[in-house]
Amino acid sequence: MKSKIVGLVLTLFWGSCINFPLYSQQVDYTVNSTTGSIEKIGIRNSHPGMNWLQETDGSQYPWIGENYGWGLGYFSETLNGKTTKYEWRKPEKIDKSGNVSYSIGNIYIIVKRQTVGNDLYEKYTFTNNGKATISLSDMGIYTPFNDNYPDAKTCTSARTNVHIWDGDNAGYVSATHMSGYGPHLGLVLKEGAISSYQISERGIKKGSSNTRGIISLNIPDINLKPGEKYNLSWKLFSFSKQKEFYNKIINENNVYVDCNKYVFQKDEMASLSLYSKRILKGLKILKDGKNISYARKNGHYVIETKMDKLGEARFDFYYNGSKKTHANCLVVSSYDNLIQKRCNFIIEKQQMNNREDPRYGAFMVYDNELKRIFINDKSSVSPNDRDEGAERVGMGVLLAKQYLLKQDPRIKVALLKYVDFVRNKLQDKDYNTWSTVNHKSRNRAYNYPWIANLYFEMYKITKDKNYANDGFQTLQAMFRNFGYGFYAIDIPVHLGLNCLKEAGLTDSYAKLKSDFIKAGDVYVQNSINYPKHEVNFEQSIVAPSIIFLLQLYMETKDDKYKYEAQRQMPVLESFEGYQPSYHLNEISNRHWDGYWFGKYEMWGDVFPHYWSTLTAVAYYYHSLCFHDALYLERAKNIVRNNLCLFFENGSASCAYLYPSEINGVKAQFYDPYANDQDWALVYYLLVNDNNSMYH
Repeated sequence: MKSKIVGLVLTLFWGSCINFPLYSQQVDYTVNSTTGSIEKIGIRNSHPGMNWLQETDGSQYPWIGENYGWGLGYFSETLNGKTTKYEWRKPEKIDKSGNVSYSIGNIYIIVKRQTVGNDLYEKYTFTNNGKATISLSDMGIYTPFNDNYPDAKTCTSARTNVHIWDGDNAGYVSATHMSGYGPHLGLVLKEGAISSYQISERGIKKGSSNTRGIISLNIPDINLKPGEKYNLSWKLFSFSKQKEFYNKIINENNVYVDCNKYVFQKDEMASLSLYSKRILKGLKILKDGKNISYARKNGHYVIETKMDKLGEARFDFYYNGSKKTHANCLVVSSYDNLIQKRCNFIIEKQQMNNREDPRYGAFMVYDNELKRIFINDKSSVSPNDRDEGAERVGMGVLLAKQYLLKQDPRIKVALLKYVDFVRNKLQDKDYNTWSTVNHKSRNRAYNYPWIANLYFEMYKITKDKNYANDGFQTLQAMFRNFGYGFYAIDIPVHLGLNCLKEAGLTDSYAKLKSDFIKAGDVYVQNSINYPKHEVNFEQSIVAPSIIFLLQLYMETKDDKYKYEAQRQMPVLESFEGYQPSYHLNEISNRHWDGYWFGKYEMWGDVFPHYWSTLTAVAYYYHSLCFHDALYLERAKNIVRNNLCLFFENGSASCAYLYPSEINGVKAQFYDPYANDQDWALVYYLLVNDNNSMYH
């Protein structure tokens, strides 16, 4: 069965040195004569002023120098039991074509570059010039893509969202222009493999949340006998649509994989497709290490298999001798069971039940390593992001939505205790809202719509008009404090107005609708020139804008809101890639939340981070307003993939740190804090229409 999601994608989108400028028909590049690295990549006749790479002369970021130029790198050499770390930075020779050679340790490196049609072809050859066999590990090539957030105007004109598939011999990079409009820049492997990638140069004083850092692509560990060589080569090319990107992969005699979905309920059937232009020799496919059968249909290979074992299901594809790639899926007991287990865990383990504590009734961060509530002793780098309010309100909203489905009396008891805490401890009589009970935290605009959502959900549960009024007054306080130009997450336009209407609060309904229209008009006027928020530019500014505008269209039927949302959609879509993994497939780039919200306070790529579900909400409302069922399928794909943040015992993680290393520290782990991730389940219920009365 053909993948709905990827099928949709393929249909819809898809200083002191002397420089040597080299030109191809389409992809242009410049080689630095001091280091031999590429310091600039451009696509001719497109995106004026766009360098797809970060400047490596210190002008863009003072801490990014020539040692991070494209094509430089590092490895560890083990010889006779001794391991030495090396970096290649200074070449022995650069010729007029930009080919360059380096000698470091026992390794001689030759980098050849040439234009092939519209493309840039690069080949890296590593030769053991020593007299004994050596082992090479922790090998990486710097690829400093220009993925960072100065401001919206710069981002939508001259920055890229970089989507990496560390898929072994079928690895690739899709660097999409942040405007959403092509041409974009792609990288496809010709020889060798990408086994993982690393992130470096992240820190509070190194761009904070506003830069992704330096990306390096990792080569698998290898052994080289004396005189033996290892080749890695790839092509860089431009493309306008995702269909072109994947066509380029197979036209370069590489392969790619897609799946009908990436998170399954136990015993569901999975359908995977392996695409190749040519028949693959010696193809063998393993699921969790065991051979499975396949068929060749319509020019590609198809695998149908039952997902009968809980946890990650890894599919490995071996072909053409020693080549391989893979795909990663996940199996859960059932979607409903997983959500119910999570709700039980929150009630039983994450509510403050100590009456002597001023936070009595609050839902708190939980430390899965220590198996207890995190008290928040202010020793962390960001205690505000681990406090008793703010994003943690998502636990309350989730329980309210789950109560509407299950009518579980335990949930209602916990909710009544919680909403009393919110109204009497986090808010004052005028509904000014804080994140902590002492009201010494910042007056943060994001808090207001989250708490308003909680009140409106409580109205749906109880039909008590006081809750509807609480929601209204909370939003009034937001507009009083912050005006109409703040792009808050999850402003409850549709939910709030419908609750007020049903409660008979007609004056409040009219006032709130007027306020929403004022805000919507600001959003229309700004268009894609989004104002800076806590991060200069990010997916969770763009998505809330689209979500707000589409809901406002639903309430006003004014087409200007609908079509402005549609205009902004390509910007939102550029944040996500389509790699064959539940960690990555249609999951938006986010790379700072592990630092602010996690126990281990690590910067770097978070895949997934639950706010990626905001894109699903935008797709959901787009499907309603434009009657587009394909966007609804995409929305469901995103919220399903975020279920990996929730575990079968009811615990959860606020972030998965995806790269192999970040700033030299091993990553690829779920952070132990159950913190703010429950918004992902709130939006799972929304996208799947589990509370269809009104949202």
